[in-house]
Amino acid sequence: MPFRSVIRITLSALLIFVFFTAAASAGEKPWTEVRSPNFRVLTDAGAGDARKVAHEFEQMRNVFATHLPHARLESGAPLLIFAVRDEATATALEPHIWKAGANRAGEYHHGWERQFAIVRLDTWGREGAKQVVYHEYTHSIEHMNSHWLPVWFDEGTAEIYGFTRFEVHRTYIGAPTERVNSLRGSTPIPVETFIALDQRSPYYLDSTKNQLFYAEAWALVHMLTYEPGMGNGRRLGDFLALLDQGMEQKQAFQKVFGEFKAVDKALSSYMQQPTYTTTVLKDPDQIDDRTFTSRTLTAAETEAELGGFHLWTHDLEGARTLLEQALKDDVKLGLAHENMGFLAFAQGNDSVATGEFSQAYSLDGTRYLSLFAKTMLSPLRASRQVDDLNAFGAAMGKVLQLNPLFAPAYVQLARLAVLENDLDSAVLVSRKAEELEPSLAGYHILTGQILRRLGKNAEAAADAKFVAGRWFGPDHNEAVELWNSVPSSQRPEGETLLEIIPADTHTIEGRVQSVTCASKDQPWVLVLDHEGSAVVFHHKGGSFPTGFSDTLWYGSDHFSLCHHLDGLRAVVHYHPPADSTYAGDVAEVEIRDDLPTPLKEAVASSKP
Repeated sequence: MPFRSVIRITLSALLIFVFFTAAASAGEKPWTEVRSPNFRVLTDAGAGDARKVAHEFEQMRNVFATHLPHARLESGAPLLIFAVRDEATATALEPHIWKAGANRAGEYHHGWERQFAIVRLDTWGREGAKQVVYHEYTHSIEHMNSHWLPVWFDEGTAEIYGFTRFEVHRTYIGAPTERVNSLRGSTPIPVETFIALDQRSPYYLDSTKNQLFYAEAWALVHMLTYEPGMGNGRRLGDFLALLDQGMEQKQAFQKVFGEFKAVDKALSSYMQQPTYTTTVLKDPDQIDDRTFTSRTLTAAETEAELGGFHLWTHDLEGARTLLEQALKDDVKLGLAHENMGFLAFAQGNDSVATGEFSQAYSLDGTRYLSLFAKTMLSPLRASRQVDDLNAFGAAMGKVLQLNPLFAPAYVQLARLAVLENDLDSAVLVSRKAEELEPSLAGYHILTGQILRRLGKNAEAAADAKFVAGRWFGPDHNEAVELWNSVPSSQRPEGETLLEIIPADTHTIEGRVQSVTCASKDQPWVLVLDHEGSAVVFHHKGGSFPTGFSDTLWYGSDHFSLCHHLDGLRAVVHYHPPADSTYAGDVAEVEIRDDLPTPLKEAVASSKP
């Protein structure tokens, strides 16, 4: 979130679940699919155009394979690329992105379960046009290989790779960004200040300031890669290794690169250079367009794929139109049923969702998302019977056979091991989830919570400190909660971690009894069970920050403030009420996903 677990939701949009209605019509001409060794491209243009896009993505992947030889390049969230013919098709997919005359050639959507890239073929060849797509693709590679990255490095690296330039059989890396002109004649932000900036900084958020931020981030990473003595990025690797080991960033930076004043002087000079070093790579032999396969999708497949894009970008009405047509055209298409299942889930209709997921998996045994979702919605998840626990574990195992990189299944197996009081196994499985999605703060917290149960308090405190020192918002607060659960005698002496709480608010904690979605005239309502009493909170109009544990099974792809919160623990920060009919106006909500109580403890506590 992921962002990672902090999102802003417009409450009126939650009621109708529509951001924009799709202009794409169901039943349109079938699209073409092109597959290269590592990518899948769908297009409403010609197969030749899709082959060119697939070739470039293969070139980009080769950049990472060459520069990061030990990095994992395959995500548990598969990437699907839409190579659209022109602005009209792009607007049909995302009308709020491609307004008339919008100056962009692509878009990228990160997700926990799926990732999408949109490429506009009519503008794709324009200088600098591909930057958004390859910038975000770089982020996806970075985040699946790093526990945490400071914002300057994360964005600076994405800028360097985002402006990669392609020729037929060569790739150029490190060329200046279009923002480079803003560097010349400007005074850089002092490096000691710059590296401490995060996503809350005006330099990152303010459109009048972030051009300088991105330009300086590019220049700093570029200098620390290409300057003599930097080992072509080796010293940056040393710096990142120290961060992963838990060293504070400023200390790690000085240890590797020297005093800040010296780096400031070097950076000021570097930013004024007329030219910059680039790296040139040749295409590897395996990028051979003749080996790419192509086929024409059926009408139903086309509608189901497009409907899936609308669904994952939260245009539910657009998704419904396409998916209903897909099922009319082919009632036995597993993908259409799977997407219909997630559509029903988004609207809180779990019985329909379960039926759709079951049918999808029955029709197509490769649909691991359907197997995962139907299992999580089934009675197996709440059962404490041995046979049911075994069946639940077997289902998660089957999900991982189908997609070994799907971290949420490992999270569920870790929770199952906790339930069975096999905490040693739980730690091992939780660490595997961390390995697959190292940038999710909640996965580190999950391991820390299990270590705390094991009595390994010093290790639990270390995990809590690592997260609290690097993330903010609900992730930070959940880490502080873990830290405070460790006896003070087993935490580092003299160290204190504090929650980040909105100004002028009160805080209360309890279990969610119910939520009522906002409407035009009615507020969003949260009823909380606090120590046996029902406490009612309202929020009317606008949006407010909402965070949730990364281990919540449906994650950011399907989270809403309208459904599937009952029974979860919530920490509510609120303003005092204007009248006595409710407890207060919500300022921020944090949804927590607590570890289950082990069966032996549950049995023991039920005895008289």
